[in-house]
Amino acid sequence: MEMLLLFTLGGTEWIVILLAVVLLFGGKKIPELMRGLGKGIKEFNSAKNSMDTELKEGMREADQPKMQRNIETDVK
Repeated sequence: MEMLLLFTLGGTEWIVILLAVVLLFGGKKIPELMRGLGKGIKEFNSAKNSMDTELKEGMREADQPKMQRNIETDVK
């Protein structure tokens, strides 16, 4: 439901939201907030990529015995 709300916001709504953020936090605080948001996104993507790598490696290791058996069967 929240994702639906995000995509239904128009240009005017985004401008109002941005103005509210500027009023609440002030112009000097916004770059600091964006830096923190950027670091959080970077850490999330790093963790996601690490998990993807580990998952693929685990799947490859799980398939190794199957491949070995197929090779042994083909040799016989």
